[in-house]
Amino acid sequence: MAVLFYFVIRAIFNADRAEREAMARAEETRNAEDARNQESGREKNGEDDIDPT
Repeated sequence: MAVLFYFVIRAIFNADRAEREAMARAEETRNAEDARNQESGREKNGEDDIDPT
């Protein structure tokens, strides 16, 4: 029983680690897309990051 318990717990932890890694990659991709969309929006609107003062 202890061996079975070990393998079940190990599988759960491995699945959790894989899910966390996938979520981190998805968040990085989403952040990169958001940054590109904001940059393209600025170019379309003619907005610059130049301080007018």
